[in-house]
Amino acid sequence: PHGHITSLAVLRTHRKRGIATALMRRSQVEMHEVFGAEYVSLHVRKSNRAAFHLYNETLKYEISDIERGYYADGEDAYDMRCTFGGGKEDDNERGTEEMEEKVDEDE
Repeated sequence: PHGHITSLAVLRTHRKRGIATALMRRSQVEMHEVFGAEYVSLHVRKSNRAAFHLYNETLKYEISDIERGYYADGEDAYDMRCTFGGGKEDDNERGTEEMEEKVDEDE
């Protein structure tokens, strides 16, 4: 099983406060612990540098594929994934603990 983020938005006046990072980390913890997700996926516009930085650099998502013409205007999207652990139960536990620690730091 896996989770999928379809949309995340923070009001422009409230950006640069770590809100998106905290929302993403908390959703990852819940998807993993409550639903047993092995990874989370999402799509991001190739032109959206801020979102790409958040997902790739801050949250450690990796590009899984490129979806050609994914958006209505024809722009391509990166299909990105964040995997929890290496598939072994203790790796997943360690991954969840690390996510929870980061969530606690953000609060």
